[in-house]
Amino acid sequence: MTVTGSGAGGGTDWEGWQRSWDRQQEWYMPDREERLRVMLDMVEAVVGPEPRVLDLACGTGSITGRLLARFPGATSTGVDLDPALLAIARGTFEGDGRAEFVTADLMDPGWRSKLPYESYDAVLTATALHWLKLGPLGTLYGQLGELVRTGGVFMNADRMKDPTTPRINAAERAARHALMERSKGGEVRDWAGWWELAAAAPELAAPTAERFAIFGEHADGETPSLEWHAATLRAAGFAEARAVWSSPSDALVLAVK
Repeated sequence: MTVTGSGAGGGTDWEGWQRSWDRQQEWYMPDREERLRVMLDMVEAVVGPEPRVLDLACGTGSITGRLLARFPGATSTGVDLDPALLAIARGTFEGDGRAEFVTADLMDPGWRSKLPYESYDAVLTATALHWLKLGPLGTLYGQLGELVRTGGVFMNADRMKDPTTPRINAAERAARHALMERSKGGEVRDWAGWWELAAAAPELAAPTAERFAIFGEHADGETPSLEWHAATLRAAGFAEARAVWSSPSDALVLAVK
């Protein structure tokens, strides 16, 4: 796979990096597009087609890209700490005044001071907050309760385990890994392989090295149940919270302020 030097005018093909990230993520989550579509369906249903959005732990801007393609009147602030993924996001959306990206650590109590707005119509995140332990995640939800405007929404699409169903959990895991094994091959890379590719690319080598200095190797935090997410969000000041989409392993929880 070659993505360097193939963009317009011979520059970096940031959209190529974006597509390669999407393919890597879809190998783990074949229903990724479906969950993001439902997320945007609910944004439109609750806050309308021109929302001010915070793309939380935005990575390469996957949510931002889909948001702006569907809702041309929307605006998005992406926030993340990963310098490599932010480089792809900034390169992809360069020149689009509807999107801006902020470097901030969500575990820093002052991270919200770096945002351009004091409140948002919608805060959206996907496949990211499982990096956090329960304590920091609960604290973050409390901060989001203050950041989302009254009538606004927060949505989190991520792995949400049910510890009361161990046999179902084991069967789901076996089926998911069997599907991944069958779809292995071609240009699709797994997590480690994708980062090896980024580390070898001139435009991403330095931010990738910085990224691993910050985070180390991939290590999950915790994956609490849907019920934990909903209860914690209600305790943070959201009036309602429940799942609006689910798969055998993941869920999309929607909270309304």
